Amino acid sequence: MRLLVTGGAGYIGSHFVSAARRRGLEDITVVDDLSTGLRRRVPAEVPLHEIDLSRDSSVPELTALLRDRGIDVVVHFAAKKVVGDSVVQPEEYFRANIGSTVNLLTAMRAADVDSMVFSSSAAVYGEPEATVVYEDTPTAPINPYGQSKLVSELSLENAARAWGLRAVALRYFNVAGAESAQLADTTTTNLMPAIRDVITRGDRLSVFGSDYDTVDGTCVRDYVHVVDLAEAHLAALPAVTRDAPARTLAYNVGTGQGSSVLEIVEAFRSYPGITLDYDLCPRRPGDPGALTADVSRIAEDLGWTSRHSREDIVASVVDFAPLAD
Repeated sequence: MRLLVTGGAGYIGSHFVSAARRRGLEDITVVDDLSTGLRRRVPAEVPLHEIDLSRDSSVPELTALLRDRGIDVVVHFAAKKVVGDSVVQPEEYFRANIGSTVNLLTAMRAADVDSMVFSSSAAVYGEPEATVVYEDTPTAPINPYGQSKLVSELSLENAARAWGLRAVALRYFNVAGAESAQLADTTTTNLMPAIRDVITRGDRLSVFGSDYDTVDGTCVRDYVHVVDLAEAHLAALPAVTRDAPARTLAYNVGTGQGSSVLEIVEAFRSYPGITLDYDLCPRRPGDPGALTADVSRIAEDLGWTSRHSREDIVASVVDFAPLAD
């Protein structure tokens, strides 16, 4: 099976490339514009093509690449993903995320490549009333990032009807952890890397909200190890092969178990040598009290379940601090 991995120099995409190669899938081509991805994350023996998918001029180049490499399946990670930035720069997020998906689909149609695994997000659900989220929970994203992922999913559904695309959209919950320092998340926008940054600087962590209806009053989220997430993409590959029907399937990817902010804090504190203090602060607007994934559908259909615990994730965040640039 020959794979094209967009965003393969990014945090999640590079973990997928690593997991795929461990499974014996050596025929991999990476496309990344390196705006946030890092060249060092891509193994030297994996071809890397520096292409900005959001530009319409990328379509002929992508079409030729898909044909020349004989690609069977596209695994599409390339996207901007910082929710706060999307609120400030909605046009850029629509151009980058929706534009890239549309250009990629255009090239795939021209090259007769009809299989895709798509990196979506639980942000498509917005702020659901229930604390457990199912795939048929109404999609009502509340920010441009989530909207861009939902419109991209709709693009896949339309392509399935129009020209026979076979696609799986994986809706991630909270991704964290690393398999090595080389592949580690270099951002500090999510809770666990933010905690690592606080520990490194010797600062105090701000915990927003302590009066939610949860186990300890702090927000509860579903955290999934990035290695488990990469393996979920591998599990999705059989669902988009040539003998599968033309359609788009959506699956939640999480553990099905929630962890509160203070439970994450205690997991860090339990790690030898870690000191972490925190301040309880007022709630942030728009933060739901608890959100966890129902993951029964992906287990039943694709045979995937997460393997790593909360403590495994925390240990990898501490052990594999990102390399200095």
